[in-house]
Amino acid sequence: MTFADLQIHPSVRQALVDVGYETPSAIQAATIPALMAGSDVVGLAQTGTGKTAAFAVPILSKIDTANKATQALVLAPTRELALQVAEAFSRYGTHLPQINVLPIYGGASYTTQLAGLKRGAQVVVGTPGRVIDHLERGTLDLSHVDYLVLDEADEMLTMGFAEEVERILAETPEYKQVALFSATMPPAIRKLSNKYLHDPTEVKVEAKTTTAENISQRFIQVAGPRKMDALTRVLEVEPFEAMIVFVRTKQATEEVAEKLRARGFSAAAINGDIPQAVRERTIAALKRGGGNGIDILVATDVAARGLDVERISHVLNYDIPHDTESYVHRIGRTGRAGRSGSALLFVSPRERHLLKSIEKATRSKLIEAQLPSVDDVNAQRVAKFADSITDSLGAPGLELFRRLVSDYEREHDVPMADIAAALAAQLRDGEAFLLSPEPPPERRKERPDRPAKFDRGPGDGPKKGFATYRIAVGKRHKVGPGSIVGAIANEGGLHRSDFGHITIRPDFSLVELPAKLSRETLKKLGKTRISGVLINLQPDRANEKNRGGGRGGPRRDHKG
Repeated sequence: MTFADLQIHPSVRQALVDVGYETPSAIQAATIPALMAGSDVVGLAQTGTGKTAAFAVPILSKIDTANKATQALVLAPTRELALQVAEAFSRYGTHLPQINVLPIYGGASYTTQLAGLKRGAQVVVGTPGRVIDHLERGTLDLSHVDYLVLDEADEMLTMGFAEEVERILAETPEYKQVALFSATMPPAIRKLSNKYLHDPTEVKVEAKTTTAENISQRFIQVAGPRKMDALTRVLEVEPFEAMIVFVRTKQATEEVAEKLRARGFSAAAINGDIPQAVRERTIAALKRGGGNGIDILVATDVAARGLDVERISHVLNYDIPHDTESYVHRIGRTGRAGRSGSALLFVSPRERHLLKSIEKATRSKLIEAQLPSVDDVNAQRVAKFADSITDSLGAPGLELFRRLVSDYEREHDVPMADIAAALAAQLRDGEAFLLSPEPPPERRKERPDRPAKFDRGPGDGPKKGFATYRIAVGKRHKVGPGSIVGAIANEGGLHRSDFGHITIRPDFSLVELPAKLSRETLKKLGKTRISGVLINLQPDRANEKNRGGGRGGPRRDHKG
C-alpha cells in the first residue's frame, strides 16, 4: 500500500513525499481510511508508531482552508507533544493554501496565541489547561469544530486532566468526528470512548521493539562534558559514508553542528524550527555528499521522522533517548535497502539504567566499544595527510608550484623537506596537527561511601538553589511523581530539570522546585489541578522547621 491508495488530498500527499514518507505505517494504513470515511476511531498505539500522521493527514485532507474558523482541535497532555503535533500539521499542510495551525500551551505568551486566534486557525493543538483558559476568556470558539483528537489520552488522565477534557468536549458540537489515541485502554479511557465516540473503528498497533539484524549496535561510556571530544574522535577514526547525530533539543542541533563545522566536518542541523525549503535543501545535500554536499546531519527525533537516505551508514545517539521507541526509530535511519548499518550510543555512568531498558525492550545486547585513543586519532591523521599528498600529486597547476618551490630552494638554500613542512604548517594556521597525549588518570583518595543522591536524610534539605513547596494532593488522590511533574511543568512552563525530590504523603506532597519562581509562574500554578484537585502550591514552612515532616510514616522519595 502507498499513500496514493488512501485517497488523501494531493497537496498533502506531496508534502509526505517532500519529507521522505514512502509507504504508510501500520497505524496509518488502518486509521487514515476510517477517518477519511467519516468514522470515529480509537487507536491503541505507542509513541513512535506514526500516529500523528494517522490523524493529521485525513484532517488536513478534509478541512476547509477557505474558512478561518477553528475546525480541528487536538488535545495533548504536554507542551512538548503539542508543539510536535503542531509542527507535524504544518509540515503535512505546507502545500495547502491558507492553512493556519496554532499551538496553545501553558508557559508561553498569551499575546502570540491571542493574535493567532484572532487571525484565524483552522487547526488548534493545545494542552487542556491553556485551552480552558482561552475558553474562559472567550478567545477560543469551538462551535465550528468538525474534528477532535485526544492524543495520548491515558497520559492526560494520569496527569489529572479528566475534568478539563470533559469540559472541553462539552464545548464542542454534538456532531463531530472524534479520534482517541492511547497507549493503554484503562477503564477511564474506555468510559470516555463509550461516552463521546459513536461506533468507533478500533485500531491496535503493537509498538516496534525489535531492531534490524543488519545494524550493528555499540555503546561508548562517556561523561557529558567530554561528548564533543568523543564525537570528534569517532568521526576521525570510524570509516563512514554519511551519519545522523541525534540530540534531544533543537538548540543542541545548532550547537553541535556549529562545533563540528569549526572542526572541519561537513555538518548541518535540522529541527522543527527550520523552514521546509531549508530542510529539503539540507536533505538533498546529505543525499549528494562529497565536496558540494554534507556528510553529517545533526537532528532531533521529530525532525528526522520519515527520513530515508540510503547513504546513511551510521547513526550516533549523542544524547541517549528516554524511551525505547525513539531508539528503535533513530537507528532505523541506517541499514536501509538491505545495506548494513552501524549504530553508536553515548552513555554516561548515570544513564546505564536507560541502556538496560533499551536492551530489554529490543531484546538485543549492545556491545561496549572503547573511545578511540589519542594514538588512534593521530595515526589516522598521519594516514590522511599522506593520502592528501598522493591525491594532490595529480592536481592541475602543479608545474607552476614546483617551479616556485625550486626557485625558493635555490635562492634561500633551504632543504626541500623544510619547505614542504612549512607549507603544511601554513595550512594548519597555527592549529596543532596531532592530539596531545592524555594525562594519566588522577588517583582518587579513598573516602567513605556517601548516601546516594536520592537518599538525602530528613535534615539535609533541598539542593542548592531549590526550595521545598507543598501541594494539596497526595496518596489518597492516587497521584504519582509523573503526574505531579507533568502538570506543574506543563502549566508552569518549567522543565524537568527544574524538579528535585518529590515526597508523596497521604494528604499532600512535597516538591523541590527552584527557590525563585517568577510571579508569572506562581500565578499559573495557582490555577493548576492534579486529579481534579487544585494543588494550592505554597512554600513548605513546616518542613523548614522539621525536615521530612511526618516522623511516623515511611518516606517515599522520587527524582523528577
